[in-house]
Amino acid sequence: MSATGTTPISDLAPQGDDLTDYDHAHMTLYLRLFDAAESGASLQEVSQILFGIDADKEPERARKIYDSHLARARWMTEHGYRKLLEGGNG
Repeated sequence: MSATGTTPISDLAPQGDDLTDYDHAHMTLYLRLFDAAESGASLQEVSQILFGIDADKEPERARKIYDSHLARARWMTEHGYRKLLEGGNG
């Protein structure tokens, strides 16, 4: 189980301009990650709390997951939310 529920967290978030099932399943994660980044939370703290990863033991993996998901969280705030409002995935 992931920190967000029953859907595992991938090492890489989706890319592209379409909302995916993964995006829908991890919407709360994106919001929490975006808020954590905006408030200046450390990579170690975010990795442990949101991803269940020890960033000191797996620094490259923690950074890859963090960067990938933060980029997707930002995309969601700039573009993806429109797709949610339209009620579609594409």
